[in-house]
Amino acid sequence: MEKTDAISALAALAQTTRLETFRLLVRHEPEGIPAGELARMLDVPQNTMSAHLATLSRAGLLKSERQSRSIIYRADLDGLRELMLFLLKDCCGGTSELCEPLIAELTPCCVSEVRSC
Repeated sequence: MEKTDAISALAALAQTTRLETFRLLVRHEPEGIPAGELARMLDVPQNTMSAHLATLSRAGLLKSERQSRSIIYRADLDGLRELMLFLLKDCCGGTSELCEPLIAELTPCCVSEVRSC
């Protein structure tokens, strides 16, 4: 991931509705949520939600798929992984034991049997 891509992703998440939207979509992986339902769940006007979804999509954090008359949005977990790896790339100056607690804390969120995140 390039620095400009990371800045774009972080900037997209630096707004309350977009952050809430992304976290909601992560919780609903892999099914995703239709755009209209997202707007209802977060009590946001549909045209405003559309703008937020476009921002998150351009930042590489969302995927969308048309199903009949609906557009289903999903968190782009590959984009999230790339962002996290970018942020942790030079973790602890090469002293891996300093990063182990951070990695251990992130790991339970990613195990399919555990849905505590």
